[in-house]
Amino acid sequence: MEFEPHNQISRARNRGAQAAGGEWLLFIDADCSPTPDLFQELKKTIARGGVLAGGSTLAAVGSPGFRAAIRFWNALSRVTRWAAGSFIFCERSAFAELRGFSEELYASEELDLFSRLKGLARRRGKRIVILHRHPLVTSDRKLRLYGWGELAGFLSKFVFHPRRTLRSAADCQPWYDGRR
Repeated sequence: MEFEPHNQISRARNRGAQAAGGEWLLFIDADCSPTPDLFQELKKTIARGGVLAGGSTLAAVGSPGFRAAIRFWNALSRVTRWAAGSFIFCERSAFAELRGFSEELYASEELDLFSRLKGLARRRGKRIVILHRHPLVTSDRKLRLYGWGELAGFLSKFVFHPRRTLRSAADCQPWYDGRR
């Protein structure tokens, strides 16, 4: 695999998918900790058949506010069948048919992908699933780096100008300004 010089989550994930082998793709963020039980749940879900793609609920480590936000996200994720970008699995053929993650987006690329996957799943008679028995452990790294104020600034830009905000690396600074 070659280094991807253009700093963009969608592009990096798409290049990883191009280099991967197998009938299924799995994307996991580096600051997350999947358990063996989560991988077993994923394996069983795929083996049962009838699934096109999915994700996992999250288990939060960190402040009470962050844990509350993650509980809200988990409920929303299960109802809407949107997967958090930190853990996504997908049939390779579906990913290829939909041309992967949109490289027009610098954030929320996973929500865009799942909106398209849901339509494809309906057409193919398959399901989108959010695994929940063994949540993916995720960190509050972004919150510790930026704080609620800076993250609220991003959200306010998004609320008033969603298309423009998500298409701008500068506006999506919590993912692209280099803080680690």
